[in-house]
This record gives sequence, C-alpha cells and structure tokens, in this order.
Amino acid sequence: MTVSPNLSVAIQMDPVDSIVIAGDTSFAFGLEAQKRGHSLWYYTPDKLSLNDARIEARGQSLQLFDHQGDHFKTGAFETRALTDFDIILMRQDPPFDMAYITATHLLEMLPPTTMVVNNPAEVRNAPEKLLVTLFPDLMPPTLISRDPETIAAFRATHHDIIVKPLFGNGGAGVFRLRQDDQNLSALLEMFFQTSREPVMVQAYIPAVTKGDKRVILVDGEPVGAVNRIPQKGEARSNFHVGGSAARAELTARDLEICHAIGPELRRRQLLFVGIDIIGDYITEINVTSPTGIREILRLSDIDIAAHTWDAIERIRPTYANNGIAR
Repeated sequence: MTVSPNLSVAIQMDPVDSIVIAGDTSFAFGLEAQKRGHSLWYYTPDKLSLNDARIEARGQSLQLFDHQGDHFKTGAFETRALTDFDIILMRQDPPFDMAYITATHLLEMLPPTTMVVNNPAEVRNAPEKLLVTLFPDLMPPTLISRDPETIAAFRATHHDIIVKPLFGNGGAGVFRLRQDDQNLSALLEMFFQTSREPVMVQAYIPAVTKGDKRVILVDGEPVGAVNRIPQKGEARSNFHVGGSAARAELTARDLEICHAIGPELRRRQLLFVGIDIIGDYITEINVTSPTGIREILRLSDIDIAAHTWDAIERIRPTYANNGIAR
C-alpha cells in the first residue's frame, strides 16, 4: 500500500462557523484530509485577492471536530500566497454570479503545482443547469429562455412545468405551474424585473413525488447516492427546503446516465460532481459545491470523502492545467 505524502490543503468555502456539519460536504472533505495527516487552511471567497500578480488570500489554519457547535478551531489571520498549497478545494455555495466567476478566473491563474478541485475554468464553463443540456437524450423536455411567449408555448405543449432560476441553488425560486395556473405571466415578470438572465423550464416529472436522487461521481465514476424526498404538498425535494434523506441504490438507468456523462466530466477535470436524477431523467449536473455525502455515509456506509481524497492523491502527481494524465 502506497502512503500518500502529507499535503497542504486550502479550502475556499463559506464561513466555517455557519455550517451545519451533519450535512456539510466541505466539512466532510476537511475531516477526511485531516484524518490522513494533511494540513488545513481556510478562507472565505471575499478574502481572495490578486496582488501584484500574486494570487493570495487572508485566512486561518483550521482544525475540525465532529461535534456540532464545537466543530472547529482556527488560528490567527494571515495572508498567504495560494501557491503555498498543494490542493485548493473551491467549495463556496452559489449563487453563480460575477463574484463566483471572478473567483474562478483568479484560481485559474495558479500554476499546475497547485491543484484546484474542481478545475476552476471548467466550473466557470459548466454551470449546473447548462452543462446538463449537452445530454438532451437523458433529460426531460427542457427550455432555456427569457421570452414569455416561448415559455407559454412550452407550457401549452407540456401542460405541467417547473420554472427555476438558471443560476440558482438549493431549490430557491423554483415553481411548479400547471396548465390552468394563472400566475405564469406574473411570475416571469418578477423574474425578469430582477434579472437579465433566462430561466430554465422543464416538463414536470411526476416521479419526483418518490424522490429526487442525488448521485455522486468521483473522477467520472458513480460512487453513491441519496434520495431526497419532498415534503407533502411540496414540488421541491432539496434538503435546503425540507426534503428528507432516504437510502438509495443505483439503478441500471442511473448507471447508464453516469456512464454517458462520465467521460465528459473527466475531460473537463470535474473530479467531484453531484447529479440529480428524477425517475429516468437527469435534470442537473452540479459542479460548484455539490452536497449529500454526509447523508450517504449515514444511510449507506459509503465514505465518499475517502473516495474523493483517494482520487485527488492519485491524480495530483500528474496534474496539469491543460489536462490530467492518468
């Protein structure tokens, strides 16, 4: 058995004091890295800077403990060049706005001696609700538009639709509109008065009442899943809006979907990815800060944090900005 050398790891994430560790994937990654003897340092995205051609951040050393409310200890603030680190985990939550995009540009400037997970250029090029459209045969009927007449015609064809922000997350701003719902025009007015972006519109999939399955892929291979069950009377199943977690197995259709998209994920250096499957359809490919691995460990005893660090440690020696040699 090859023992991996100790690595210096920086995590770009939301404030560590605000996380709920029972469901936080970034915490799980940090805990597993710490278990392996890797050192942890942490900073929030607003502390990332380009200073006279040096990519740096103001952050703190970090220790993690698996006890909510007493789950971390940080050192004094210090400014460090990100080239000091072997690995950077880009793990802040969306919204996928210009601040997020700017952070990907800055991290992309780092040399290949610092491995960023996921590849920041491909995170920028692969928003969750757009990357998935490369696989139309695997998706439900889908429209991306900000033209009200086109959206109304789509509903007239499919009768029952889901409307959601193109760059949203966590189920925020997601609406189900049946054929007889008179709120479509008002809803689109609200969206388009506050944003210049199109919306995503999909045909409603009745199988969502049985759950929206989150499948985790590591280096393009499926490693585990959790089913997110919506509350009664709720069209959304996201954990952020009260969906409950249930054990899930990977079906033949799930594996077919994963094998179809896996090569593209590897090509783009998207090492840690969460996809959403409802019934027989994939609806999103999440590459920014996918969640679900703590629930999978609790329900299925599959340690995806360990799988992910195995992949990082295997790939890092041959990592390069323009490709990964395996």
